[in-house]
Amino acid sequence: MALAARLHLLGEFALELDGRPHPAPATARRLLALLAVVHRGRRVSRTALAEAMRPDSDPARATSTLRSVLWRLPRDRGRALVLGDAMEVWVHPDLWVDLWEAETQAQLLCGSVAPLVEDLPDLSLLTHDLLPTWHDSWLAVEQESFRQRRLHALERGADLLCRAGRYHDALSAGLGAVRSEPLRESAHRRVIQVHLAEDNHAEALRHYDGYRRLLADELGLAPSDRMRQMVAPFLGRPVDLPGRAG
Repeated sequence: MALAARLHLLGEFALELDGRPHPAPATARRLLALLAVVHRGRRVSRTALAEAMRPDSDPARATSTLRSVLWRLPRDRGRALVLGDAMEVWVHPDLWVDLWEAETQAQLLCGSVAPLVEDLPDLSLLTHDLLPTWHDSWLAVEQESFRQRRLHALERGADLLCRAGRYHDALSAGLGAVRSEPLRESAHRRVIQVHLAEDNHAEALRHYDGYRRLLADELGLAPSDRMRQMVAPFLGRPVDLPGRAG
């Protein structure tokens, strides 16, 4: 029987066993996140893992803490979520991790060969950051790396869906990227692109103007010429013409 355990790291941490939420102590959450995020399910030495769990402790205390955490980890119908031997530790190969699924989706979307629209995955996993409320030093690079991958994937997905005429889904993908990074111009361009494809010129202008004002207020900058050119045929207001700051 397959392991019926799901580990959610996008948005907030959550562990599901046999389809039901299962509480996990802080030490267990940290261990599962380390194994799933940093080591991606690969085997890791007990010594390295113990030091990562307790970087400020002496090796003996850190090793003892690791043994205790492993012993107390939740189990799915009696089966361990984390396996190990005398030297190494690794997550059960049947453990489903939403981060891994999202990264597979991002790789599919951003690959050198564009996927067929009918093969596009549900993009909802790509709308959440990796453990955004965690501020551990070992996690910072992983958080930013995943954030960039998912934003590019959402933008690529918006492009592909728009070209296929699936405007609602394309708009959802573009707005997902905008919500994640409100100052990211490339995300706003995707939203405008969808509105223009639907001939919703007023919506495109409204979105452009909102972004123009936000960018001016936050950074004192104007949108790029590339973005202004998208809506230039529908403007007619001198303040919005290329080369004129508003």
